[in-house]
Amino acid sequence: MTFIDLRSDTVTQPSAAMRSAMASALVGDDGFGDDPTLNELEETFARIVGKEAALFVPSGVMANQIAVRVLTRPGDVIIAGAQQHVVSFEYGASARNSSVQFATVDDRGGVLRPADIADIIDAELDHQPHVSLVSIENSHMPSGGTPWSLAEIEAVVDAAQGRPVHLDGARLFNATVATGLDPAAVCAPVTTVMACLSKGLGAPIGSLLAGPADLMAAGRVERKRLGGTMRQVGVIAAPGLIALTQNVERLADDHRRARRLAEAVAARFPESNYDPASCRTNIVAFTHERAREIIAQWESAGLYGGTVAPRRARLVTHLGIGDDDIDRACDIIAQTK
Repeated sequence: MTFIDLRSDTVTQPSAAMRSAMASALVGDDGFGDDPTLNELEETFARIVGKEAALFVPSGVMANQIAVRVLTRPGDVIIAGAQQHVVSFEYGASARNSSVQFATVDDRGGVLRPADIADIIDAELDHQPHVSLVSIENSHMPSGGTPWSLAEIEAVVDAAQGRPVHLDGARLFNATVATGLDPAAVCAPVTTVMACLSKGLGAPIGSLLAGPADLMAAGRVERKRLGGTMRQVGVIAAPGLIALTQNVERLADDHRRARRLAEAVAARFPESNYDPASCRTNIVAFTHERAREIIAQWESAGLYGGTVAPRRARLVTHLGIGDDDIDRACDIIAQTK
């Protein structure tokens, strides 16, 4: 049986062009800063998101953790949505690595309410720990890939009252394609931003963190401490360049296909109260009491999905999925018992 793999957009395979670029990449020792392909990748990303400098790392988790390390001190508080990746999907890394704690707010709708942020900051007057950072996630995965508007980002930055704001943009380009916003405009209000190359953009590995030059210099030190400094890294930077320069606009196809899945889910599971119009990027996420059972049924029929919480099912489209795959997936969804 050939499976349709919608577990995540991390399951993509590098294209022939990426493999060729890997084989022919000019390389150097990045520990000394002289890998030309990686330098080009970092400069390209920094330019796209409108920041002074960028830093390549093996994973999005490491990018988030470096941001935490350069923007906080031990004992500080980070305000973030309760369901954000940095809170719920990094195995407590921020507490382990940086000795910080989270004050979480309701982010079931995908965005943070400025009033919730203001209340937590105000509580510092009542002997609560210092809030040194606000973190947001765009697009917001657990809510179903919700993209933020520029006004929503600016409102959070205003509510932070001068504190740095980190944008976990693992799927930043899904958000900008969905909203039609320029990435530099989206990132302008925030202090630091990270984006993954290995999700919808299709590269085999890597993420990038960008921000002010002094923070990125500090980030290089923290990357070393976390074991993330690599050597002839141009062999994996080369497909990253292709991902950034050739694979962004095609994300619209993933969004279109995800909407078809969303409509199939809403039709089959009306009890979930899932609104397919809420699917604006490449993630279909819905709540159902039988979520794990449903995922198991789909797998037996040849469709891989997953759960992100005990009663929260997820399907994610990506460049490895075509319209024929979506046709078959919709049929499997419709036949769920």
